[in-house]
Amino acid sequence: MTKLTAADVMTREVSTAHPEWSLELLLGFFSDRGISGAPVVGDDGVAVGVVSLMDVARSGAMVERGDPERRVPSYYRGGVELYVSRDEIHRLMQVSDAEVRVRDLMTPMVFSVTEATRVQDVAEAMITGRIHRVLVMKGKQIVGIVSAMDLLPVVRDA
Repeated sequence: MTKLTAADVMTREVSTAHPEWSLELLLGFFSDRGISGAPVVGDDGVAVGVVSLMDVARSGAMVERGDPERRVPSYYRGGVELYVSRDEIHRLMQVSDAEVRVRDLMTPMVFSVTEATRVQDVAEAMITGRIHRVLVMKGKQIVGIVSAMDLLPVVRDA
């Protein structure tokens, strides 16, 4: 395990969000790709932050849906309830009149490593920053992303 680097475990095809996207567009983006977070990249291609389902949950914002009886599936609630109170989940399920944008929700900080960073150092950055994903950068260019899920096989196979 000591010889593995970020390049060995990273996901190379990185889906990115835009700061001006609406909450509805963001949630559809997450759902369509089966992801829970993504880097936020401006028009100039530079990463300006990261947004996740936890950011959405913490904000208390929710998007209006055509079906007012729509409920959050149980497989989402189970993990979120560990980090977010029931009151916050209730607020999340309510309709908001405000037009929430990704820039309003995102964490405006980018945790990054290089392709040569050892996986132990990637894990340490995640633990220290209390984050679930780290961008892999070459200069200002995103070349990959390492999520906590990417590290699990490394731990399993060690």
